[in-house]
Amino acid sequence: MKEYNAQVIVVGGGVTGTGILRDLSMRGISACLFERGDLAQGTSSRFHGLLHSGARYVVNDPESAVECSRENTILQQIAPECIVNTGGWFVQKEEDDPIFLEKWLSGCAQANIAVREIPAGEAKRREPLLSKQVLRVFEVSDAVVDGFKLIWANAKSAYQYGGRYYTYHNVNRLLIEGKRVVGVVGENVITGEKFVAHAEILVNATGAWAGELLKPAGASLQVICNKGALLAFNQRIFRRVINRLRQPGDGDIFVPHETITILGTTSNTVIDPADNSPSVAEVNRLLALGDEVVPNLARFRVIRAFAGVRPLYGGDQGNGGPEDGRGVSRNFALIDHEALGEVNGLLSVVGGKFTTYRLMAERAGDWVSRKLGNSVPSRTAIESLSTATVTLPESTVKLLPHPAAEKLIYRQGEQAGTILAEIKRDPQQAQLLCECEMVTMAEVKAVIADPDSHHLADVRRKTRLGMGTCQGAFCTYRAIPLLWEKGRSYKSLRGELKEFLDQRWKGIRPVLYGSQIRETELARAVYNCVLNLNAEEEE
Repeated sequence: MKEYNAQVIVVGGGVTGTGILRDLSMRGISACLFERGDLAQGTSSRFHGLLHSGARYVVNDPESAVECSRENTILQQIAPECIVNTGGWFVQKEEDDPIFLEKWLSGCAQANIAVREIPAGEAKRREPLLSKQVLRVFEVSDAVVDGFKLIWANAKSAYQYGGRYYTYHNVNRLLIEGKRVVGVVGENVITGEKFVAHAEILVNATGAWAGELLKPAGASLQVICNKGALLAFNQRIFRRVINRLRQPGDGDIFVPHETITILGTTSNTVIDPADNSPSVAEVNRLLALGDEVVPNLARFRVIRAFAGVRPLYGGDQGNGGPEDGRGVSRNFALIDHEALGEVNGLLSVVGGKFTTYRLMAERAGDWVSRKLGNSVPSRTAIESLSTATVTLPESTVKLLPHPAAEKLIYRQGEQAGTILAEIKRDPQQAQLLCECEMVTMAEVKAVIADPDSHHLADVRRKTRLGMGTCQGAFCTYRAIPLLWEKGRSYKSLRGELKEFLDQRWKGIRPVLYGSQIRETELARAVYNCVLNLNAEEEE
């Protein structure tokens, strides 16, 4: 049995968990993180990618608004390579409540959120697809964040300070002596090897699964699992984030990402934290609501629907209750289970927003430091997460299309230099396996060689392979042989291929109409008829 020892164990490899690992490691506290899958495969990657200015919450949740505003500024300073400063507009239509506008402007002023009104005529010239019925437009400091990239930046920064993270390590149960948590027992799901880890403190950062982790230990936590569905369009409808200026509700945010646009979200309470399948009803609702901002929205092609489960803290229900996800505060909570008379040495971190992850990590780090007698303050608000700038060699420009080179540098940072050198050595490596996202063979090979890459889905999260218009119809069968080169068996690769395509199908199924049906039929023909993927294995 593999054994690990540290002062602190963090369970959960989303943005909160990796942020906590970095904060602790920078304070000189030995810490290790266990995640049952790949980093960023849960809720932290299943959102619209909006870095909130805080303006959305100034009326109903002013504390969250202030936190988002401050963290927006900090993250743009420490992680500029993970953020695109698009700016954001709040747009008001004739049917929107003018009293809410007054409250919103007052709330922004109280939260020190800068607001600038844009004349409606100018706004429509700058965003020609915006509804002509928009009366007033206000500009705020919304931005767009790459969740995958930011989470890995936190993990790698933590590693440089001595923190360790272990992906595909599932924690099965907590080790308890008396009334104190002293570690965890689990399994490496790749190798099947059992492991035990000992620590003085355990931090539960498992998001929507936070309550599930605690049940065997006799501890409790009221987490409201609130599902939000989103749509991804295959074009950039707007240049900037567009918010509806009214009481926050479903389908009122458009977020541009590179060449696509994401519309979200819905809000439905679910029982199972793994219930992240979008429905046709949710798709239709989002399209109807989005049509109020972009007339005839249904004419734009939706390439997939997806959903994430928000871990809202049930002990802070705001103006609503468990059945009303919109009424629950987006603030976060740190739960000291010793203070509840349950078990010692256990902290749960729940609620919050992706935008406020760093603050959540800092507060968790403060709590852990007090328990351990560590007086080193947090430095995560001032120390950069960014990597060194990579310059594109002139000789490489001739081998790789400039947009592809730019995307490679954006996605891989410092490692892009090594990948570009490989392309220069062997020009065949410049072949684009994924034309939609301009992912080269050299980039896929480099990511597969990473010890943290075990599945094709891990490659997707690090390269965007299969996330473009064709949703893996062509790049999947091009990339799968590269896993075989890493030593995977033929039989395991067939399963890998099916699993990857099944996950793509999960998001395509609710949006099967128009061009998407034709695209899907082509993909079905490729994999069923040409590659014979559905054939039974020969004995």
